[in-house]
Amino acid sequence: MTDPRVHTLDLNFQDTPGVIAAFVFDTGDGLAVVDTGPTSTLGALRDGLTGIGATLSDVRHILLTHIHFDHAGAAGTVLNLVPQARAYVHARGAAHLSRPERLVASATQIYGDQMDRLWGEMQPIDPARLTVLEGSERLRLGNLDVQALDTPGHAVHHLSFHTGEHLFVGDVGGIRLDAAQTPRAPTPPPDINLEAWRDSIRTLRALDARTLHLAHYGSHPNTPAHWDDLLRNMDTDAQRVAAGLHAGHDLDTITRTFTEDLMNDLSREHPGLPARYDFACPPWMSVQGLARYWQRRAARSGGNR
Repeated sequence: MTDPRVHTLDLNFQDTPGVIAAFVFDTGDGLAVVDTGPTSTLGALRDGLTGIGATLSDVRHILLTHIHFDHAGAAGTVLNLVPQARAYVHARGAAHLSRPERLVASATQIYGDQMDRLWGEMQPIDPARLTVLEGSERLRLGNLDVQALDTPGHAVHHLSFHTGEHLFVGDVGGIRLDAAQTPRAPTPPPDINLEAWRDSIRTLRALDARTLHLAHYGSHPNTPAHWDDLLRNMDTDAQRVAAGLHAGHDLDTITRTFTEDLMNDLSREHPGLPARYDFACPPWMSVQGLARYWQRRAARSGGNR
């Protein structure tokens, strides 16, 4: 088996379809799930597995692109429910899965009393249940070879996975909620690095894969245009924030201008995109991540951006 059939499971985040996806394929040694989603959508993950004639007990491999709640929040819960399964995660994220207290505390500063409603519990994972990756490994899962790739930019601990004609790109492949939408980079704090992100894109676009699987959202053809559009939009969004900072505007002002420009861009691509995108990737978070990126870059260069 060299090219598995990949199933897209809509996790119906906050009862909204087309926002967060998990991807499932048969390895010949149980199912592999790429990103479990948060614990708040565990019911949708179960339902999605039922829809393909499977259950959680069939899962043996949990491939995590990174440890943000919308991707890995339910991983510990699934592992506790399925003793035969194990998770695969970047070395720079593994400790947070075993001891998630700091991760939860950091997120609570942002989401406050909405944490449980949005994400649910993040249960710790026994380190013995983790395969820790650097992003250069070739995994043998059942009958499949799966290449793990170190792809930072969105997060320092971001991995992508390549098997057969399929490339699972988490968030580094951008957000693309509709075929009509050009992909855009989700840039929340704390560790956005656009130089690393561009390097990751160079790595990914050189691979021989036919289909890109994006957590936000779905499967899209792996075309040069996808990557070109992602790079162009990434630069546009970054420069919009840089211009606001250079002009001395506060983050509230920058966010208002950024959001207006972004929504105008999206409405030109499809009239239904602005509201959907605002829900999937709140612009204020992208502004905060890009502002932090520019501020750290200025500090490294002695104040000259």
